[in-house]
Amino acid sequence: MNELTDRRREEKDRRRNEILDAAAAAAADGGFDAITMDHVARRARLSRALLYVYFEDKTALYVALCERALELLNERFVTAIQGVANGRERLAIMGRAYVAFAREEPVYFEVLAHFEARNTQDLEEHMPRCLELGDRCHNLITTAIRDGIADGSIRGDVGLTDAVGVVLWGFMHGVIQIAVTKAGLLEHRNTNAEQLYDQALALVLHGLGPAA
Repeated sequence: MNELTDRRREEKDRRRNEILDAAAAAAADGGFDAITMDHVARRARLSRALLYVYFEDKTALYVALCERALELLNERFVTAIQGVANGRERLAIMGRAYVAFAREEPVYFEVLAHFEARNTQDLEEHMPRCLELGDRCHNLITTAIRDGIADGSIRGDVGLTDAVGVVLWGFMHGVIQIAVTKAGLLEHRNTNAEQLYDQALALVLHGLGPAA
């Protein structure tokens, strides 16, 4: 009985992941806002009725994509900083990992942009898993800040750790959004996305560095 239950669970998980893959592929064509449950059902090669067995509506599908996006981002952060003791360097690595995530997983970056624009009450009531995973990312950043202060790579008067963590996230997220959506404007301003990323990280690291 246990073996049969496990097989059924595995099959359910496999089908659910296939649906999420189909939703991400549909969103890559025209953005998440433009897709419908019909689009996803066709992409996943299943009936609408079966799709609704797994996801009751588009909001449920969005929440699941958001959870996957945050899981992917957490995995990238954890893998990237493995074995790096210096707190300031860990922040730099996570900044570059976030840039790579936006470039390599544009659909999931878009999903996160929607997630981060939602109000806190909505997250607590309807997206607790997303909020939990977002907190994990934030905690990796704040731990790096505290460790950097302790090891001397970050100035001791940098400010309140949680506030600094939110500022760093907001700054890099905004820079990435500009790079993704304003390529023509960047060219008009005699720069490009790579220069923008490099300059943003340089400014952040300079501001965090120990006082001369």
